[in-house]
Amino acid sequence: MTARDRRARLSAYAAFAIQGLCFATLVTRVPQVQDAHGIGDALLALVLLLVPVIAGVGSVVAGSLFARFGSGPVLRVAQPAVCVAMVLVGSTGGHLAPLFVATALFGTFVGAVDAAMNAQAVAVERRHGMSLLTGFYAVWSVAGILGGLWVALANRLDLGLFSGFVVPAALGVLVSLVTGPGLFRKDEEGTAPSAEELKAAARRVPWRPVLIVGVALGVFYLADSVVSNYSAKFLQDELRASDFAAPLGYVAYQVAMVVTRAAADFGVRRYGAVLVIRLGGAVGLAGMVLVVIAPGPVTAIAAFAVAGLGLSVVAPVAFSAAGRVDPTGLGVAVARLNVFNYVGFVLGAAIAGALASSGLRLVFLVPAVLVVTIVVVANGFAPRPVTATAARGEEDGKALTPPALPEADPEPPRAPHA
Repeated sequence: MTARDRRARLSAYAAFAIQGLCFATLVTRVPQVQDAHGIGDALLALVLLLVPVIAGVGSVVAGSLFARFGSGPVLRVAQPAVCVAMVLVGSTGGHLAPLFVATALFGTFVGAVDAAMNAQAVAVERRHGMSLLTGFYAVWSVAGILGGLWVALANRLDLGLFSGFVVPAALGVLVSLVTGPGLFRKDEEGTAPSAEELKAAARRVPWRPVLIVGVALGVFYLADSVVSNYSAKFLQDELRASDFAAPLGYVAYQVAMVVTRAAADFGVRRYGAVLVIRLGGAVGLAGMVLVVIAPGPVTAIAAFAVAGLGLSVVAPVAFSAAGRVDPTGLGVAVARLNVFNYVGFVLGAAIAGALASSGLRLVFLVPAVLVVTIVVVANGFAPRPVTATAARGEEDGKALTPPALPEADPEPPRAPHA
């Protein structure tokens, strides 16, 4: 590895850290945002639903810019914008119209950063020639823990929304400006496949194994959406936790995720993906059930940790399974699977919004029941590999091959984004 590769890796780690910090800071202050604007649960649900919906649009728009500019420049613009948008959420003065505008901006740039930072992570992983993606998401979770702890302190100090948001936002902008120049440039990311090549590749990637794993991934992100958006509110409103303790459910959830993801690759290699997913689904189910029946804040915080221990394995193992059925090397299966990310978040926000008025325990009961699906479809996480030889067919008189790479600086092509 060259010094350039190591610098790009550190810059990508920084991007994941900033994203995790900002996301955690915002979602763990949801009760304070609701109180500051005097809005009910139904309108709050609409605000929360706006984020993943707009984020999906932002992700698609960002992806369309990669071919022209590369993911690095997009990330260098969108990441500081996420930080600024978070501050705007805390600067709306209790008025609804500015809140919706600030939330829409936050969602747009969050989606753009999601697409761009993952593109950078894929490029880094391929340059290094070893699995690194789980580590990037672990950094995201660690930063999320710090964000949740900061909110707990901000609540203890009785800081307003603006003061509570501006500190992590300023840190995020500073780190982004310092590390942004280290991201890979467009020419360093590799040559993207043409539209014709992607269409040909899509016909060679089977849908069925992707859909099976996608269902489990969608359920995970549905549950993750509910935990992210409603854990602090559940602890504060339902279990009468203090402002200081309310963010700790999300913190415990992310701490558990870091612990499990640190060992997930070893578990898959030693025991196989099916057993890891089945066990993870069962533990995640137990954690979600414990949240529903928790009599007090301490039990609920511990239950969120149990849920995180189990559910954290689903996403990385799912994307690994998708790679096994994609013989093209162009990331078609991964792009298809990524759609379930946003589907899960949108459904989670919508279901929570519809049920919040009936009690927050019911909000957590629905994903708890759905997590059973992960256990049921666990066998789908070990699909039969689709090799290039088996899948290769003639497309308009010639077989599809991955695009050629520059000889002077060889690097595989970047995976497309949903």
